[in-house]
Order: sequence, then structure tokens, then C-alpha cells
Amino acid sequence: MARNNSLRQKTLYLPCRKKPMRNLTLLTDMYELTMVGGYLANGKENQRANFDYFFRRIPDEGGYCLAAGLEQLIDYIRNISFTPEDLAYLEGLGIFPEKVLRYLEKFRFSGDLFAVPEGTVIFPYEPIIRVTAPLPEAQFIESALLNIMNFQTLIATKAARVCTAADGDPVIEFGLRRAHGPDAAIGAARAAFIGGAQGTSNMLAGKLFDIPVRGTVAHSWVESFSSEIDAFRAYCRVYPNDCLLLVDTYDTLKSGIPNAIKIGKELSVLGKGELKGIRLDSGDLAYLSKEARKMLDAEGFEGVKIFASSDLDEWIIESIKQQGGRTDSWGVGTKLVTAYSNPALGGVYKLTAIEENGRMQPKIKRSDNPEKVTNPGLKKVVRFFDDSGLMGGDVMFLEEENLESKPVRVYHPTIPHVSKVYPPQFSRQELLIPIFREGRLVYSNPSLKKIQENSQGNLEQLGLEFKRFKNPHIYHVSLSRQLMKTKRDLLRKAF
Repeated sequence: MARNNSLRQKTLYLPCRKKPMRNLTLLTDMYELTMVGGYLANGKENQRANFDYFFRRIPDEGGYCLAAGLEQLIDYIRNISFTPEDLAYLEGLGIFPEKVLRYLEKFRFSGDLFAVPEGTVIFPYEPIIRVTAPLPEAQFIESALLNIMNFQTLIATKAARVCTAADGDPVIEFGLRRAHGPDAAIGAARAAFIGGAQGTSNMLAGKLFDIPVRGTVAHSWVESFSSEIDAFRAYCRVYPNDCLLLVDTYDTLKSGIPNAIKIGKELSVLGKGELKGIRLDSGDLAYLSKEARKMLDAEGFEGVKIFASSDLDEWIIESIKQQGGRTDSWGVGTKLVTAYSNPALGGVYKLTAIEENGRMQPKIKRSDNPEKVTNPGLKKVVRFFDDSGLMGGDVMFLEEENLESKPVRVYHPTIPHVSKVYPPQFSRQELLIPIFREGRLVYSNPSLKKIQENSQGNLEQLGLEFKRFKNPHIYHVSLSRQLMKTKRDLLRKAF
């Protein structure tokens, strides 16, 4: 078929807040497009539907997740546009009728999208994103939405756990070389910063997102000189104000630290810079950090920091601290950017309502597994805070429900006879906010620093019992009385 040559190829950009994201329109599973074609063939192109994005299980059997990725999702949606090359490719597959290709030629997102802000603490089953749009549009964005949100939420959550273990010590994201490709490395650096990391080794991520960049030398630098002390001297001559030395190339206690101390003294005598720190990258980090602290302090270098790396994660950092380790900051790479212990967030995107006879009718997915039964309808999520300002629980209400200042009885999502009451003095906050209205962006992306501040504020409002790594307390996510009744009625009708 002839293509409209007036359609212009969009310029490709890396994801940067100052420029549009590259066109990722074809970043989708084939069945999204076959369903779009099927909807068109059945006269459903204008039928509105609602989909919820949520997850069922918290990674690493943890107590919470941290939402991330909304900015990239916004960029993706704003730049949806099938280029002439895209359409020619689809035509060449010999699958899609002429009507479908003509529809895709003018395809744009024209619906509503609500989401929790990035950096919000979130929990299983509650909608993180709610999409209400013509059915083909709401369906089409599923795969990219899941790809973006699942990954960044997973990494932000992992970073938050690592930072919890570090207990206030700076954490630097070090994972570029082990990430699953360039896009993953960039997205992981951003998400790790949202989760609480204070910097990254990834220069491109630093440039794109204004994340502080950190790094010094590798072992190859030390090995390239005739001796370790010469390597240290050479580095400090070039970077006298950023002198952090890698001390484990040959022998940490017998060579590396003593040579670092010599350099520190030389810098002090010359008055041209100072020894800022040492880095431990192998061995027993708990033992070595304690010994390093003793050696540095004995020579008057109490202010020299000890930086540790080497396949760290939250459990290792927690263990080192429990053993009395003296590390001041942490470089965490592989196990952070790959979410090594739990490498995928099982986020899903489910239809919960569809337009019938001019009204949105709730829909439900029935399953023999109670965990996979969906919660129907267009919903809002309300967070209750107790008298001390801590999160007391989240409740899903149907969108049309009014929240009055009175006691609220709510119900367990899968065990209807289990209920609890939130007293009227508990403060309340609606979590889902409008991002797109009728296809128009109505939300301004905050700076990444503001997003990080939001995540830290959220985590401060979450009780310690939900943050522990072993057997954390289960946070209550409940259904309103009306939503529970709607769910039970639909389940009875499904039989």
C-alpha cells in the first residue's frame, strides 16, 4: 500500500529530561498489534476500557516496593508515532489489513492516565498506574509500560534496601559494566538514585540525569607502573584534590595501606592536596576495614574515608556492619543493577472495566488461584496515616465513592470475613494523580533530586517493621465495602 510520505521520521534521542525520548513505538509484543487489529475488525476502536498496572509479590520477600519509571513512560507515550518505515515493515509482514495500517498511521494516545508519583512506596495488588482510553490505545501501550515500570521499580526497590543496610553511609551505583546492555545501565543508574544512591560511576547517566559521578582508578592503573607507590604518586599528582587510592592490588595490609599512608604524608608535607580515602575491593571487607581504620588512625589520618566495593548487596553490607566493619561508603554494582537475587518484578496490566451502553462496567478475571483474581472497576487508592504520621494501610475504593470523615471499615482482598476499621482521625492521601487527560500531558516531571527526596520522605513514613530483610511485617492493602461487594457479585456471576 502507498505510505503517506508527509509523516516525518522522529529524531532519535537517548532518554534525557531535556530532549524527547527516542521513538519506541514498535517496542511492543506482536500480540498487542494483532489485538488492535482484532478490535478494529470488531468495531471496538472507540470503546473505552480501563487497565490497572500492579504487582503481586514483593522481590526478595521484602516489605515494600518503590515506584520508578514514570518519566520514561511519559516520554514513551508522548512520542508514540508509527513512522513510514514502521508501517512499511508491518505491511511487509503480510498480517495486517489495510484498515489496520491506516489506523496506525494516525495512532496517538488520547486517553487518561493516572499514576502514583515516582518515589512512592507501593504494595501488592494496588493500582500503580490506571489507564482509561479507547480499547486499542489502552491495550497497545501494555508491553512498553510493563518494560519501563517493572525494571525501574525493581532497581529503585533494590537500591532502597541497599541504602537501608548502609544505614546512612553513602552508596554509589557501580554497575555499568555488568548491566544488561546500555539502556539497562542508564535506567538502573536513574532508578538507583531514586532509591537513595548518592552517585553513579556511569558518565552518560550522570550527564542525562544530573546524577553526581564518582570514580578513581582500576587495578590496571596500579599494575601499569613499576611499583604500587609510583602508581599512587602519579595519580595524586594528576588529581591531588581527589586522591582516593585502590589498595588491594598486591597486599592490602602489607603494601596497599602502608603505601597510601606514605602518600598521605607526602601530600601533607607538600601542601598540594590530601589523601581523601582508600578503596577495598576484595578480601574480608569486615576484617580489612577494621584493620585499615586502626592503621590510618595510628598515623593521624582519622579523617581518611574507607570505601568498599566487591559484589556487595544489602545482606553483605548488613553483615559487615554487624561484624563491626568500619567502611564509610559503599560501591554497589552487579547485584544492584541486575537485581541479582530477584531479577524481575512480576508487574501485570489487567483490564478492570469496559464501556457498555455508554457506561464503564467493572470486569473481573476469575482464577482458581485467589491471588490472581483481579479487583474490578475504576479505583482510587487511599493511604491512611496513623496518629504518629506513619503509614497505617492502603485502601482501594471505587472511583465514585465519597470519602467522608468517619470510621472506614475495609476488607482483606481475598478473605472477605477479615476486616479492620480506620478511625476518622487518621489522615488520608490519594495516591493516584492525573498524568494525561484526553491524551494531553497535565503533569510536570519533577527533578530527579526531588523524586529522590520524595522516596526518602515516603520511606521515613514507613515503619521499621516493614523494612527488615527477614520476615518483614505485611502491610495492609484492603478493599472498601462497596468494592468488595462488587467483586463478590461479579465472581458469583462468573460461575
